[in-house]
Amino acid sequence: MVNKTQTGTGMIPGEMRVASGHITLNPDMPTVSISVANVGDRPIQIGSHYHFYEANDALTFDRDVTLGFRLNIAAGTAIRFEPGQSRTVELVAFGGNRMIYGFQGKVMGSVNDLKSKNEPQSKDGSTNKDEGK
Repeated sequence: MVNKTQTGTGMIPGEMRVASGHITLNPDMPTVSISVANVGDRPIQIGSHYHFYEANDALTFDRDVTLGFRLNIAAGTAIRFEPGQSRTVELVAFGGNRMIYGFQGKVMGSVNDLKSKNEPQSKDGSTNKDEGK
């Protein structure tokens, strides 16, 4: 057995100490809530850092809204969608340089560049994202 004084820090190896009170995940990051349904015949589990846009095709939701977002849950956790189940989940934007590789290979680079390409453009090449306001 390891004595707390043997580590020199007063902690046992592997011990976790957390602050009391409520911990806010991803403060000041953009979030979005979406309704998701599993129309497949098998359970689907999505991990905390999986690019939601590229989630299993048996999950139905507005994919365009989820480009560059992941589940807003604690790291290392997941949400499971049972067959026929619908639920609302909160997503949070990826931070950093927003480069996404892997998953289903739908992005393979900058989310920001892909979003720009998908915005409607006028004849002069400018985006129309403010139209209709």
